[in-house]
Amino acid sequence: MAEVVVGKEKGGEQRLVSLPLSRIRVIMKSSPEVSSINQEALVLTAKATEFFVQYLATYSYKHGSGKEKRALTYSDLSNTAEESETFHFLSDILPKKILASKYLKMLKEEKREDEEEGENGSDEGDNDEAES
Repeated sequence: MAEVVVGKEKGGEQRLVSLPLSRIRVIMKSSPEVSSINQEALVLTAKATEFFVQYLATYSYKHGSGKEKRALTYSDLSNTAEESETFHFLSDILPKKILASKYLKMLKEEKREDEEEGENGSDEGDNDEAES
């Protein structure tokens, strides 16, 4: 079986993965279910992560506007997360960009709706108590 060589370390040693294994170990250990991580599992997780990121980037590039510009943009990634069922689980992590003014306006509208619901809810609660 042929080995895939991605890069070289400072000492000239060949590496199988390009992501920092120490960071991946820290992320894996942050899960309460994980008590210990062997080296093979760490390397396989890193390689799987690289393949996933490569697939996400390729898919986003092919299905986004980046193909015309010959560049992959954040909006291509966020559109992929929003529109593709496969990547929909990333929609919270890769939200569509909006202007700060639009976001503040959305917050004000939500606050106004919550206040209206609170007023309506408290009126209903008072009526229930009065009827009892």
